[in-house]
Amino acid sequence: MGAVKKVALFTNEYPPHVYGGAGVHVEYLSRALARHIEVEVRCFGDQDVLEGTLRVRGYAGWPEAKRNTDPRFASVLDALSRSLAMAKDPLDADIVHCHTWYTDLAGFWARLLWDIPLVVTIHSLEPLRPWKAEQLGAGYRLSSWMERTGIEHADAVIAVSRATRADVLRLFPVAPERVHVIHNGIDTDQYRKTEATDALLRHGVDPTRPYVLFVGRITRQKGIIHLVNAVPYLDPALQVVLCAGAPDTEEIGREMAERVAAVSAGRPGVIWIQEMLPRSEVIQFYSHATVFCCPSVYEPFGIINLEAMACETPVVASNVGGIPEVVVPGQTGFLVDLELKPGTFDPVDPDGFSRALAEAINRIARDPELRQRMGKRGREHVERAFSWESVARQTLELYRSVAATFRGSTG
Repeated sequence: MGAVKKVALFTNEYPPHVYGGAGVHVEYLSRALARHIEVEVRCFGDQDVLEGTLRVRGYAGWPEAKRNTDPRFASVLDALSRSLAMAKDPLDADIVHCHTWYTDLAGFWARLLWDIPLVVTIHSLEPLRPWKAEQLGAGYRLSSWMERTGIEHADAVIAVSRATRADVLRLFPVAPERVHVIHNGIDTDQYRKTEATDALLRHGVDPTRPYVLFVGRITRQKGIIHLVNAVPYLDPALQVVLCAGAPDTEEIGREMAERVAAVSAGRPGVIWIQEMLPRSEVIQFYSHATVFCCPSVYEPFGIINLEAMACETPVVASNVGGIPEVVVPGQTGFLVDLELKPGTFDPVDPDGFSRALAEAINRIARDPELRQRMGKRGREHVERAFSWESVARQTLELYRSVAATFRGSTG
């Protein structure tokens, strides 16, 4: 095994600028790794932190990248400029480890410039997110190329689920022995049931009444529209709490607003919280939810399901991607089958999918004994199988293996 004393993690998201599962992953992985080796995080932002063996450096974009161009290209060109800045700065790490397409090209350049091996973690794949063309326009072709370049030149690829590994091997010419599965983890000390309800009260949620909860961004991928369309089929006793902000596009933001208004017209108790809440408040919402719903149409892993289960809340989720590797059907929640139109992420029967979500949610909501049993088993499952220390140790073992076989920038 090769000696690894320091790793550089390249990422778009890092606290305090976290909006998705990849950012949560890097935050906790970096801290867990820092208990074993030096860690330098290079991220998008203005961070400048030194905490023991953990160093965090934020990188600003090139202002010209966003000027005098199609606004849809801005985020991709900005990522290119930050990637170049990340890669050109002197790097004394033994491994560079990239997260998401935003920094995959930075890792590729760093591999060439500093002659160190590249590891890429797959949190999602651009070819499986065609709706990104709505957000990025032709920039979607550029983000896909950046991702492909990183994956195809990586010395090791980490997939966050077995389903994601299968997608990588199907979509990219990568040797199977280079693609490894390491699941996401969760901090079970932080994510645990709390009795506090001040955040619920502040946002208009009645903690004495049952509610179904959604937490996530407003994107096609997360399938939130299908849950909103399920509202008319839900037990009227249930509140519906949607912690959903940061729409990918103005179009999906408008669609969300229109659908929420429509389903709320004849039904009280639909509460849409559009701001991104602090983690402590989200934990309150998880803790008091009757059911957590993850209606994703594409989900490589689904860390939000772990968060809900850690707070002893049963989960109803789509039977897609890596979710079946997290949610144990009949034990920690229910999985809802989803058939998609060929070549798309549109359900063959959208109304049928929404009805099936509602049926599973109602089944848990109406059975207190089942709900309590699933909540306890969910917590036990998370504690047993998804600790960050375990993730860090598996990752460090992979680093050492990669370092031992690395043949240099032309390898």
